[in-house]
Amino acid sequence: MARNSVSPPRRRFQDDRRQGMDGDREDDYRRRRPQGAGGERRDSGYNRREERNHTRRGDDAAYGGYDRRNRERDVEQRRDRSRERERERGGDRVRDRNGDRDRDRDQRAGPSRRSVSPRPRPPTDIDKPPSRSRSKTGEEDKAKPNFAPSGLLAAATKTVKHGDGTSTVLKYHEPPEARKPVVGWRLYVFKGKDQVDLLHIQRQSAYLIGRDRAIADLAIDHPSCSKQHAVIQYRQVHEKNELGDVKNVIKPFIIDLESTNGTHVNDEAIPVSRYYELKPGDVIKFGESMREYVILHDEAV
Repeated sequence: MARNSVSPPRRRFQDDRRQGMDGDREDDYRRRRPQGAGGERRDSGYNRREERNHTRRGDDAAYGGYDRRNRERDVEQRRDRSRERERERGGDRVRDRNGDRDRDRDQRAGPSRRSVSPRPRPPTDIDKPPSRSRSKTGEEDKAKPNFAPSGLLAAATKTVKHGDGTSTVLKYHEPPEARKPVVGWRLYVFKGKDQVDLLHIQRQSAYLIGRDRAIADLAIDHPSCSKQHAVIQYRQVHEKNELGDVKNVIKPFIIDLESTNGTHVNDEAIPVSRYYELKPGDVIKFGESMREYVILHDEAV
């Protein structure tokens, strides 16, 4: 009796414990199991969804770094594509310019056999028609008088026309300081020791000496002399006296017009194309002529 009275309580406690554990399991299962009809089917669907969510979470956790790399790679590819597009646009612009140049060349060369349609291009400043202000300024510039020296007047003044229709261009033109002499100057012509001629040279401001009798004021027939050999020119110059006073004086000068055999004063050759002052009593020779020209004025005589 003692053994039977002791053992049953122990079995009951164990059975109760087992029943409590099984009940807890059933309660957990009931809580997890979705409510509604079709218990088994819903249980299977619920389990599948749980497995998918678990796999997705695992995949996201595993491949999170891989997605970031793909995104960075996509961004770099987009940038490369945009750069390539910009390069292609720049190349198209250069091609358009080259095409315009080729088109201009073809138009200058003439019509070609093949007709090529021009490419459309955006309007530029070159294509714009010139403004009216520019055309007006151009017309006004053309209408304005030009006072610059053309050289025609100087050529006309230096050209001498002859009766037979021919003309001769003078090598010499008088300077602004040219004046007629106040004193009567003369040239005494000697050949050896004999005086052969007397020339008065005070009636005009300059005297041309040469072989061309059509234009020369003082003709020389010697073949060694040039057609336009030299010029005796009277010029107004400033001169100081002993007291330091400045006064205007008219003096004779001689200039060689690049003659072939030159001009000599007192047996010395004078420089070419430069004024050389003459003084009373100077002896002048032209070329290789033996004649001597002595210059004097009335007061010196």
